[in-house]
Amino acid sequence: MSFSRRNFLIATGVAAASSTVLSACSSGGGGGDGSGGKDAPNVSKGKIAKIEVGTKADSTGPAAEVAGAAKGGTIWTMDQLDCDHLDPAQIWSSYEGWITPLFMRGLVGYKVTDSGTTTLVGDLATDAGTMKDGGKTWSFTLKDGGKWEDGSDVTIEDVRHTFERLFASFITYGPRYPQQWLVGGKGYKGPYDGKHLDSIEISGKTVTFHLNTARTDFNFTLGMRAFSLVPKKHDTKEDYDKKPFSCGPYKIDKRQIGKSMSISRNPHWDPKTDPIRNAYPDKWQLQFGFQALASTDRYIADQGQDQHTVSMFNEVAAERIQKVLSDPAMKKRVLTHLDTATYYWAINTTRIKDVKVRQALNYAWPSQQLQLIRGGTSESEIATTIISPLTPGHTDFDLYGKRKKPAGDPVKAKAVLKEAGKLGQKVVIAFQQSDNAVKQAVAVKNALTKAGFTPVTKQVDKTTFYSQIAQIDNTYDMFAAGWSADWPGGYTALQPTFDGRVIANGASNWPQLNSASINKGIDAASVITDPTAADKAWGNLDRQIMELAACVPDYWPIRNWFHGSKVGGLVYDSGATGIAITKLYTTA
Repeated sequence: MSFSRRNFLIATGVAAASSTVLSACSSGGGGGDGSGGKDAPNVSKGKIAKIEVGTKADSTGPAAEVAGAAKGGTIWTMDQLDCDHLDPAQIWSSYEGWITPLFMRGLVGYKVTDSGTTTLVGDLATDAGTMKDGGKTWSFTLKDGGKWEDGSDVTIEDVRHTFERLFASFITYGPRYPQQWLVGGKGYKGPYDGKHLDSIEISGKTVTFHLNTARTDFNFTLGMRAFSLVPKKHDTKEDYDKKPFSCGPYKIDKRQIGKSMSISRNPHWDPKTDPIRNAYPDKWQLQFGFQALASTDRYIADQGQDQHTVSMFNEVAAERIQKVLSDPAMKKRVLTHLDTATYYWAINTTRIKDVKVRQALNYAWPSQQLQLIRGGTSESEIATTIISPLTPGHTDFDLYGKRKKPAGDPVKAKAVLKEAGKLGQKVVIAFQQSDNAVKQAVAVKNALTKAGFTPVTKQVDKTTFYSQIAQIDNTYDMFAAGWSADWPGGYTALQPTFDGRVIANGASNWPQLNSASINKGIDAASVITDPTAADKAWGNLDRQIMELAACVPDYWPIRNWFHGSKVGGLVYDSGATGIAITKLYTTA
């Protein structure tokens, strides 16, 4: 996912009752030099946390009360960007997945305790699903009492419609797992001409999915926000992306795209049906357009409305990381957690076709300089692989010598570039627009120039960045990107982003790598049933992709979320890999 996770046993096709996520959490960290110091968390040394598959009892509402929580009031958010998509079918961004549980519900979801234990449970379904035929058949039964914001019932027909509309032509972004796995999906165009997909059966309050391949992880797949339900009666097709219809505890009242979103209670939501959402605040006011430095300074001041504010995307600004993490009082208001994502610079292999040029970019990359600009080791760890150390399938290697020369090796890069006969190669690089990205662009331009390239840097609007780079005919040679497995394991870490058969507008193979050996390797690794052997296979594929230099691994993130002094209930959701927004509350 342009950021998610689980064990693996699961991605290998082996039935499992739980999943594992490597993680670490604290109230903050940092040394006096702002680089992190001995107390800074380390991605490479993360602890294992399990995500269990819950029972029917676990799937029963209401959600357990949060200790010390108070009902009422308004929580504000303060972030850089709005949601690019609000049609669940097109949500493949972690940020959008962190916000939308306020008004979206799926068949299953992640239940989080005060201590951060995360369990996959039935959300609108009575449990986390029943598997048959070794994973080729999955059934889910709808609970009684689910309501849309107009008071009408959530129906089994809505469930079928939700999954059939995934095939519609206007769904141009988002995960495509059900579309690939449902029997008869190839050639199906969606439900709008009155045709149903036979592999989605409904009977009474139960939906049964028939898959063309064994997927013992299908219930985890449906935990993604992309598979939240859409009401058949209120499906506005393309326009649904602007304002979805709620079956959660809140509904959208008003939205100014790029500026704000006002959210109030959905009076028809019944907490007895919901084991996940506490819904303490009466209202939410989501605010967009704030750079990290601006939001950090307001949290430091902690005045008025900002005391009731939390950032879901923005973190402590690099310029303030030392100040915040070295102050005990402020550090208490920072949720620090390791993230399973890998941020990398995708190299457009259709524009930079020479593997030696791509390898030279890897040698030249100024990883250490970028790390310092981001705030040092309190904020990130330099990456050498695509699969994070926190994801099963990771194999440690360092093909381009980043540990010995983290600032880059311009001499080696220039030699490789000269060998390719490409000295002076122009490289157009897209950055997600921000004040910090401007500084990073300068460092990248200087490093690549020194290595014999002619770099051109461009700042691209954050809200639409992923939609732009996901176009096959985009005009960039490199672009900043980030990905984490949709559930832990090599399959969703590599298949969506490097399988050449999924190249399409709106898809996530941003390098547009189409290698027969990589495609074949993905197929082979996907059917290995032994977890250890599967992990080894995915690690080998990671190495092969890096030998082809389809990207430049940049960093593994360490999250530092800052918030106002009157916001409580902050806990990390290992399923969504972000703040569990459903547990937040505010005090007077």
